[in-house]
Amino acid sequence: MRLDELKSPPGANKRTKRVGRGIGSGHGKTSTRGHKGQKARSGGGVRIGFEGGQMPLQRRIPKRGFTNIFRKEYAIVNVGDLNCFDDGTIVTIELLKEAGLVKKITAGVKILGDGELEKKLTIQVHKCSQQAEEKITARGGKIEVI
Repeated sequence: MRLDELKSPPGANKRTKRVGRGIGSGHGKTSTRGHKGQKARSGGGVRIGFEGGQMPLQRRIPKRGFTNIFRKEYAIVNVGDLNCFDDGTIVTIELLKEAGLVKKITAGVKILGDGELEKKLTIQVHKCSQQAEEKITARGGKIEVI
């Protein structure tokens, strides 16, 4: 078997409906749009969410909560994930990015206390939780807030 001999299984490829090609095709005259009305016109139809003038769902449901536009979103790294580095390493943001622990840095990097640390590390980040700081210092490591 060669690549040029490959064929789709029967029924996989369906011919497109060719409308407006004469009365004999069965899809002529009104071209499957019916007679008159909004959906029969060119450019006709309604926008997404339009319910014929009835109050749309997105306006019927009450508003809730609020979004703080000044919110700072930190890229988070758990203490347990830092075991991938060797003993005595100075862990910087570039090193975290290189290791794949951080994908995108927006407001900075924050270390959280999930997991156990088995290495002595010096970590340079923007923020650190209290639990994470305790775990790092217990191993003889150090946190340097940028």
